[in-house]
Amino acid sequence: MKIAMLSPIAWRTPPEHYGPWELVTSLLTEELVRNGIEVTLFATANSVTSATLRSVCPRGYEEDRSIDAKVWECLHISHCFDHAGEFDIIHNQFDFLPLTYSGFTDTPVVTTIHGFSSPRILPVYQKYNRHTHYVSISDADRSPELDYIATIHHGIDTGNFTYNADPKGDYMLYYGRIHPDKGTREAVEIAQALDMRLIIAGIIQDEDYFNIHVNPFLKEGKIEYIGSIGDERRDSLLGNARLLLHPISFSEPFGLSVVEAMACGTPVVAFNKGSMPELISDGENGFLAENSEEAIEKIKMIDTVSRRNCREHVEQHFSQEIMTKRYIDVYNQILKK
Repeated sequence: MKIAMLSPIAWRTPPEHYGPWELVTSLLTEELVRNGIEVTLFATANSVTSATLRSVCPRGYEEDRSIDAKVWECLHISHCFDHAGEFDIIHNQFDFLPLTYSGFTDTPVVTTIHGFSSPRILPVYQKYNRHTHYVSISDADRSPELDYIATIHHGIDTGNFTYNADPKGDYMLYYGRIHPDKGTREAVEIAQALDMRLIIAGIIQDEDYFNIHVNPFLKEGKIEYIGSIGDERRDSLLGNARLLLHPISFSEPFGLSVVEAMACGTPVVAFNKGSMPELISDGENGFLAENSEEAIEKIKMIDTVSRRNCREHVEQHFSQEIMTKRYIDVYNQILKK
C-alpha cells in the first residue's frame, strides 16, 4: 500500500510548538511507517519524518510571513496531485481546497475533516461528497449534509506524556490559543472567583481580546501568561497542574489539549460543548460544566477524580496506535471497493 499524506503548510510537520493539524498528520504518518506502509509526506521542506518527504514550500507561512499562503498552498497541493498516479490513496489533511483537484485523478482521496471553519466552505464538501471519502474527528462534528466513511478520534503519542500521580504545582492550566472561542476570559474569571493560580499557555490569536480580557489581570503567582510552549515544557506543565481548564464557547471538533492533559493524569474541567462528551466521562476523568458557575463548583471537587483513570482512558481510546489502526481499516475498505 502506497499512501500520499498531504499535510497543511501553515507550520512545519510536526510543529515545533503550535499546529494541531500538522501534529496529527505527523503522528499518523510515523505510525503508518512503523506498520510497514510506504508513505510519502507532502509538507514543508523543513519537516521531519521517517517517511519520504516531498516539498515545494520551504517553511510554514505562519513561521515566515514573506511566504504568500495562497500561492504556496496552490503549488503544494498541485505538487501532490501531479503525482497522484504513484499512490494507492491520497490522504488529505489539508481542508477543502484539495477536493477541487480530486476529480482529475482516479486515485481515491480520503479527507480528514478537522472541523468546519465556516458554513461557507460546506458547498465544496457537498460537491465532492460522492467522489471522495470523508472522515470526521468526532461524532459531534459531523454535518448531516455529508456522508462519512468513519469517525476517527485523534490519537497522541502517549510516550511523550509522563503520567504524574503526585503533581507539584497548585495551579489550574489554560492551554490553547488566546481567542474568544477558547474561553480565555472565562478562565480568568473562574480563577479570580476561586482565588486560584492560573497559568495561561498558547499563541495569541486575537490581540485585542488578549489586551482587554487577559493582560490587565496578569499578576505573578495569580494569573500568568507564559506564551506558546514546546514539548519538554508542555509535559511538565500539564503533569504538574491540578486540572486543565477548558471553558470553550464553540462546538469544538476535538480537543488535543484535553487528551494530552489526561495522558499526564491531569483531569479536565470543560464546558459541555462539541466533542467534549466524547472525550470526558463526567466524574471519572474530569467534569463537564454548562457555564462558569457550574465549572467553579466542579473545580472544588477535582480531587475526587482519579489521575490514574485519566491516563488509562487515553491509553484505551486516544493513542496514536489506535488512531492509525482505524485509518488502516479505512484504507483497506476503500481499496477493496
